[in-house]
Amino acid sequence: MNKIFYALITLVALTSCASSYDISGTSNVSTLDGRMLYLQILKNNEFSKIDSCDVVHGQFHFQGTVDSARMANVFMDDEPVLPLVLEAGSITVKLDDVQQVVSGTPLNDKLFGFFKKYQQLQSQQRELVHKHDQAIMNGSDMQAVTAQLNAEAMKLSEQEDKLVTTFITDNFENVLGPGVFFLVTMGNQYPMLSPWIEDIMSKATEHFKSDPYVKDYYQKAQENQAIMNGTHEAQMDPSMQAGQMEVPQTDPNAAPAPTPNELAKPSIPEAKE
Repeated sequence: MNKIFYALITLVALTSCASSYDISGTSNVSTLDGRMLYLQILKNNEFSKIDSCDVVHGQFHFQGTVDSARMANVFMDDEPVLPLVLEAGSITVKLDDVQQVVSGTPLNDKLFGFFKKYQQLQSQQRELVHKHDQAIMNGSDMQAVTAQLNAEAMKLSEQEDKLVTTFITDNFENVLGPGVFFLVTMGNQYPMLSPWIEDIMSKATEHFKSDPYVKDYYQKAQENQAIMNGTHEAQMDPSMQAGQMEVPQTDPNAAPAPTPNELAKPSIPEAKE
């Protein structure tokens, strides 16, 4: 009898630690209708499926429990559709040809508010290309036009840099900081210690540094930097003769190493409202 009682107490305790989430989605994207969507979370630096559902007449639904807020992503097959925060509450997802918005819970509202500001800056950068083409058609003084557009582009780039950096540093203590850091760096060819990375890590809290993805990325970036500086201690193969070192094999077709600006450029999906 006592064993049953303690088992029930344990079950109640475990249940109380978990909170329910309910994701209701709508879409008018014809290619999604009838397809299977997967809800995945980042675990051990890899995405892991935790739920799935069909898109039926432009609607889909995920439901479950979560012990703490987690960064997640909706996938169609192996293709990511959009990121979101898996947290307690009712979450609304809207997917169509002009917007990708997640709302209804505090962290999702905050994340997609950030995405909206980021996309506004991206739109302004695209508008500069239109201004350049229009100036050519109008027969304008292209030297003066180019100088002006370059100055505007530099200003927008600085605003974008500040927006991303400030958002991450303001959210060091929750999942949004590491989550956006992941979105910024996930497309990099390999981890490197760019000035932007060093700036972020110099300000980082222990909570941010201990995030599995951030910790792994930063460690590999330091190792890669040490290799480039020639200060990395090579691991010798025991079967090799003393004094001999294996020469790293390089792929002649590999892309060049990214510049600091390329490394720090966020790869955030469009999320317009």
